[in-house]
Amino acid sequence: MTTTMTIAEPGAPAPRRRQKHLGVDSFPPQIRSFAEVSQNVRTLGLLERTPWFYLTVGIALAVAFAGCIAGFVLLGDSWFQLLIAAGLGIIFTQVAFLSHEAAHRQILATKKGNDRLSLILGVGVVGMSYSWWDSKHSRHHANPNKVDRDPDIATGAIVFLEEDAGKDRGIWKLITKYQGWAFFPLLTLEGLNLHYQSIAHMVSRGKVKNRWTELTLITVRFTALLVPLFILLPLGMAFAFLGVQLAVFGVYMGASFAPNHKGMPVIARDAKIDFFSKQVRTSRNIRGGWWATWLMGGLNYQIEHHLFPSMSRPHLAKARELVMAKCKDLDVPYTETSLWRSYAIVIDYLNRVGLAARDPFDCPMMAEFRRA
Repeated sequence: MTTTMTIAEPGAPAPRRRQKHLGVDSFPPQIRSFAEVSQNVRTLGLLERTPWFYLTVGIALAVAFAGCIAGFVLLGDSWFQLLIAAGLGIIFTQVAFLSHEAAHRQILATKKGNDRLSLILGVGVVGMSYSWWDSKHSRHHANPNKVDRDPDIATGAIVFLEEDAGKDRGIWKLITKYQGWAFFPLLTLEGLNLHYQSIAHMVSRGKVKNRWTELTLITVRFTALLVPLFILLPLGMAFAFLGVQLAVFGVYMGASFAPNHKGMPVIARDAKIDFFSKQVRTSRNIRGGWWATWLMGGLNYQIEHHLFPSMSRPHLAKARELVMAKCKDLDVPYTETSLWRSYAIVIDYLNRVGLAARDPFDCPMMAEFRRA
């Protein structure tokens, strides 16, 4: 079972640098090894773009969208429309994967081209603010699972650190107590939350990159979705359609991102750790091969994605072999498990964190002592 721990290095002072230029052989083992893996990755061409793959994915998603539109029109006033809603939730998530890959410069040859593509897909199709997500996600990649540095473990509806669990009050304390079991039900609201956070960011008083472009795109997006929905369907059915679409989108998004880091080691706020160890130790891969890659948009190779963020999805499996071999040489833990096992780990971890929100005699272990 994967456990949560705090990584911290000894407090010995760093050696004084006497040279401005050091050879690779003079680097610490992890740094030297990452340089070697990076060289092998480049030699094998694993950082090259794969335009035909992404063109195929794009065409497949466009056909799927067209099928949903045709089905929506043909079904008319029917509760079978909820199947179309679920399909749209899945398609929007798959487009979000593409937006994520474009933001990491994986699809097109230029930074500007990838940024524009991610903006169009993320805001114009999915309905999420690119500037909000990019800032948040960049901070996560720089410091995964690091206290006070990774926004993905910041306190929200779900609490990821024991030190934060005891701070909740009222209804939130009750949720935190059993948050592991509540995690997946709460994901049904995550789609709505992502849209809310995005719009709140766009209209905030602070500086927002491409504010008016994003506001225009998201307005067009919601108009194209909501106007036909509420014109062509009865009011109750239209709300049900929207609810199913948002629920499926939220659960699919959350279920794809949650296995990657939740329940993996947490790095203390003042700890210093090399890039290779930090990215490998805090990330978890999901077994499954090609089907997991399609299901999770390449996020199943989370370790390789964090080591090589600009690597295209089709190359991640080959990079996995190189990284696994190097981790074995260095005795660095490389975590890989099944999708269902990862969910069990996440639920168990969140419940253990939630124990900190319970009263001392509300702990299951203490309850056993009371009954003895």
